[in-house]
Amino acid sequence: MNLVLYRKYRPKTFAEVVGQGPIIQTLTNAIAKNMIGHGYLFSGSHGCGKTSVARLFAKSINCQNRKDGEFEPCNKCESCLEINQGNAIDLIEIDAASNRGIDEMRELKEGIRFRPVKSKYKVFIIDEAHQLTKEAANALLKTLEEPPAHAVFILATTELHKMIPTIQSRCQQFSFRKLKLPELVGRLEHILKQEKIKFEKAALEMIAQKASGSVRDAETLLDQAISFSGCEPARNASQAGSRSDAGEGVLKTEIVQAILGVADKTAIFNFLDFLQNKNAKSAFELLTELRFSGVDLKEFVGDLIEHLREALFLKIDPNQESALVLVFTAEEKAKLLNLAQKYTEQELKNIIDLFMTAENKMKYASIIQLPLELAVVDCCFGSNLNNK
Repeated sequence: MNLVLYRKYRPKTFAEVVGQGPIIQTLTNAIAKNMIGHGYLFSGSHGCGKTSVARLFAKSINCQNRKDGEFEPCNKCESCLEINQGNAIDLIEIDAASNRGIDEMRELKEGIRFRPVKSKYKVFIIDEAHQLTKEAANALLKTLEEPPAHAVFILATTELHKMIPTIQSRCQQFSFRKLKLPELVGRLEHILKQEKIKFEKAALEMIAQKASGSVRDAETLLDQAISFSGCEPARNASQAGSRSDAGEGVLKTEIVQAILGVADKTAIFNFLDFLQNKNAKSAFELLTELRFSGVDLKEFVGDLIEHLREALFLKIDPNQESALVLVFTAEEKAKLLNLAQKYTEQELKNIIDLFMTAENKMKYASIIQLPLELAVVDCCFGSNLNNK
């Protein structure tokens, strides 16, 4: 059975974790110095690596070949292999979304008393910990106050504000951030090189932008794009070299556009040109063309707003380099700078407001492109955008 990419390329060492430098440094320092705490709280958006890092931490502290002063797991000993394969008896993973009650926490509390079967530590990873009931959270709190020396708890949550303060105060807290667009693109490039699949970088930039900082979402979309494109991965991605092992096909930008239902940058810049030149007729025609070519207009307006936002930033500071601007070509950045110069800051802000309002109205419109067309009319024929 072929593993999906986000499972196949789940980090097996701390060095493979992307974008969480301060967290990794803190955790690896603690491992190297044998300063293992009893409770950790990982918070952050979905898909940014909380559970992966929790498993890495569990693997490292139980690695049978790791020497004093080291922190990387060997990935060869029995303990490491069992965790990699998902059948480690001393690593207990609990989904709090489906095991959120007091009875489950009581069972957990009873199980903690028993020493690990094979390992130095018995590690409990509780995912979506904010979904525990109040009674279950209080039961967990009692366990966190005085856990046995062999127990380590790692709580993961996407909604830190829902965790009760007393649990937060008993854990070392780590806030995972979303990845920047260039970091995600680099991650996708690494995977495709391992799979020996050729690609167009613009296609990866489109996937990374759609993933909004989530590694898991980016890798899932990449998996979908590879399947849709018919690209054949290398038969043995772990062995570089021979011609017979090479993948086939190229992951092209138009393939990703078809999957995501998004327009290419050319369409967005053309639309912005039409607005700038008060050419409502051409803007309407472009919207109709996009709709009948399979582009999701909700995705289009989202991308449009993002480009207008960048134009506003460039108006305020022409030298700023956001994640989106960093992947622009020199020509694309010049176009956006030119757009920014044609408007005042207030006009750009009002145009963004118009399309944000249109984006919201599209959810309920019987003619999905009508709110966009009305926003175009306001942009092209509005009495004074500066005084909106």
